[in-house]
Amino acid sequence: MNIEILKCHGSNNDFVLIDEMTGAYSFSEEDRIMIAKTLCNREGIVGADGILFVLNSNVAEAQMRMFNPDGSEAEMCGNGLRCVARYVTEKLGKDEVVIETPEANLPVVKREEMYEDIPSFEVNIEPVSFETSSLPLQSPHQIHIEQPIPTLSKDLTFTALSVPNPHLITVVPEVHDENLSWLGKVANQDKELLPNGVNVSYVQPLGDQKIFVRTYERGVGLTNACGTAMSASALTTVIVEMNQLNEEIFVFNRGGFVICTALKDGDDYVIKLRGNATYVYSSTIQLDEATSEITEVKDRKLFEAENHAYAKMQSYAQEQITL
Repeated sequence: MNIEILKCHGSNNDFVLIDEMTGAYSFSEEDRIMIAKTLCNREGIVGADGILFVLNSNVAEAQMRMFNPDGSEAEMCGNGLRCVARYVTEKLGKDEVVIETPEANLPVVKREEMYEDIPSFEVNIEPVSFETSSLPLQSPHQIHIEQPIPTLSKDLTFTALSVPNPHLITVVPEVHDENLSWLGKVANQDKELLPNGVNVSYVQPLGDQKIFVRTYERGVGLTNACGTAMSASALTTVIVEMNQLNEEIFVFNRGGFVICTALKDGDDYVIKLRGNATYVYSSTIQLDEATSEITEVKDRKLFEAENHAYAKMQSYAQEQITL
């Protein structure tokens, strides 16, 4: 089968976007799993952190379904949602649309550039819950904020929340990838503790309203950035009184940076996530359904100016981080 793809990224968390709105494809669920495993394979021709399927919706301008490299479907993906936001707003000629996701219909808005020549979009990250049952997490606490989890660590404390995908957040003086990778693997292997798995993030304070976040993503592993993890981390720093509610928090990552604002409406929290939506290249691939192999890539178009502009922004972001 021939599939037109768009390689894109948010904070260098990279995706393959496939437009199903035209009706050119009729993928089964098995097809989606196969496509995700094949195209995301880093040893293959494409390689990505996930697949963004963009479909028509009866309740919004478009629907997003995001599949991980292991073929599992994510409840939400903040970085991917920004990429879908750009694609749909440009396709429809609008600056603001609503995107249907598995857990909520979310407004997305085109914003002024957060850095020179960087297309920027703001998305709502919600619903947010601190109930341990929402992850779920087997804990003696109904709300698990800065509490230990002895089976994971004797020294660290964790905050558990769903946004709506599950996250464990821990604040550390400095980030060590090998420790985080080990912790993420152990947490996702313990199905009694976390039946649905979890995204695990280390948060390193950088100063007033600035943090560095590194995440082990469920179904992926260590990634350059995770939009929902950065959002959950920003909110966590507000809850533990490290940063301020209703104020912009600059969240730096290995892939660049985003700007998060935690808001409260009654008893409910909403996180505004603003960041880049950068196109890398577009092309057409030929996928052999029998062997699940890519046999040909053609009509490749590079978005050179966008990639050059993002490299400048990434250099700026790295200057802000002391690792």
